[in-house]
Amino acid sequence: MVIYSVCDPAFKAYGKVLEGYDTEELLEAMEAIPLPEEGTAYRPGIESLEACAVFEELRDRAYGGMPVQLGMCWGHNTRLNCLEYHRDSEINIGSGNFILLLAKQDEIEDGVLDTEKVKAFRVPKGLPVEVYATTLHYTPCHTCPECGFRVAVVLPKGTNTAKPAYEPKNEEDTWMTARNKWLLAHPDSKEARNGAHIGLKGLNIDIKEDL
Repeated sequence: MVIYSVCDPAFKAYGKVLEGYDTEELLEAMEAIPLPEEGTAYRPGIESLEACAVFEELRDRAYGGMPVQLGMCWGHNTRLNCLEYHRDSEINIGSGNFILLLAKQDEIEDGVLDTEKVKAFRVPKGLPVEVYATTLHYTPCHTCPECGFRVAVVLPKGTNTAKPAYEPKNEEDTWMTARNKWLLAHPDSKEARNGAHIGLKGLNIDIKEDL
């Protein structure tokens, strides 16, 4: 699989690089959190990360003063498994290099996206990238099997917490798996086995051999 850089023009349809943010303190705080022995972990908000000075800058500049949370996804991963989207942009910052597997909402047809539409983008250490609300994304991938990945995740406050209670009125309503989170799962994924909407067809992409 071709792995583009987020600095490549190909990324413009999916997001943009954010400039003028000092992320050094944040990277140190992220590195202090141990990696899981296997698999991945995610927390929507982490106090030690939100205590970093860049948190207020991201809130006030990147999100225009709206309430946000700064959490992290971390561990070891090379597979696609699922794609999700939110009603708002997401900002990612890695304590090392990492890779995002991305597609676009307008490529979903009849509730399903062909994984042939997915593109891979490498993000350099410490570089904040905005992933647009219309961009499908999920768990980052590591570039170094031994190192794993640690990726800060900035989102509107409350995102990825408990799913609201409601009676579904349309198909998209059935895709929601958490607050402000709509998920398309590959049939081979754990999420699909746990009842998530099967919305991916084709190969469950694994970039292990492309690193």
